[in-house]
Amino acid sequence: MHKFAKIIFIITMIVTLFKTSQAIGLEWSELKGDHFIIYFTGDEKFAKDVERRAEEYYKQIAGELGYQRHSDFWTWDKRVKIYIYPDHTSFVKATGQPDWSQGMANYTDKELVGFAWSKGFIEGFLPHEMAHLIFRDYVGFEGEVPLWLDEGVAQWMELKKREKFKTALLQLAAKNLLMPIEQIMRLDIRNVDNELLVHTFYIEAVSLVGFLMNVHGSNKFIDFCRQLRDGKSLDDALKSAYSPSMQNIKEFEEQWREYIKEVK
Repeated sequence: MHKFAKIIFIITMIVTLFKTSQAIGLEWSELKGDHFIIYFTGDEKFAKDVERRAEEYYKQIAGELGYQRHSDFWTWDKRVKIYIYPDHTSFVKATGQPDWSQGMANYTDKELVGFAWSKGFIEGFLPHEMAHLIFRDYVGFEGEVPLWLDEGVAQWMELKKREKFKTALLQLAAKNLLMPIEQIMRLDIRNVDNELLVHTFYIEAVSLVGFLMNVHGSNKFIDFCRQLRDGKSLDDALKSAYSPSMQNIKEFEEQWREYIKEVK
């Protein structure tokens, strides 16, 4: 899990200044959807699959997070660009990514980059990185938006992995290895080499988001994110969105741990 977490983290955090559309002299074909422009060379079938699934993920993620109310969100000239290289070799050569990489995200230019028939690109990478983009488009980069929330949202949108995350959470809880939320808040996993700590961070992050969504609903979660976007502290955002049932980090943790006991 440490390798998986490190891969996801590096993919998530990288912001490249390299202009993909000019890479290694490839001539790109273009496939336009409502919210995405797919650039590809060669195999059109994979590009069409990516475009179709990306639109499906967009509806799912925007619906859960409440962004579908923005009529011009990711439309026309604001569409997200997805570049699909013909193979892994050309992807690595053009982007400078390590050999294990299956994709990368450029948040500055709203670009997602992968290669045809990449394992896990459609089922994992695409919803994860789209969730990051949608979430950050909404809450922005200012204010107190903790890393666990950003990563938790992205993982929560990987629907096919929710059961695996739940199993991992129960294993950690059974071994009494869960960290306090205050510790999760302070943890900067970019400087952590401990495999168990990184694993626990990611599992707790998705669990915390799942708790807020499942127990308190998406409307309150949206309000909570809005408070953070507007610069409120975590305690103040919790109080504003979840009062009187939950008003601070201490109550958040108590309710979350009770929730874990009921997860089967």
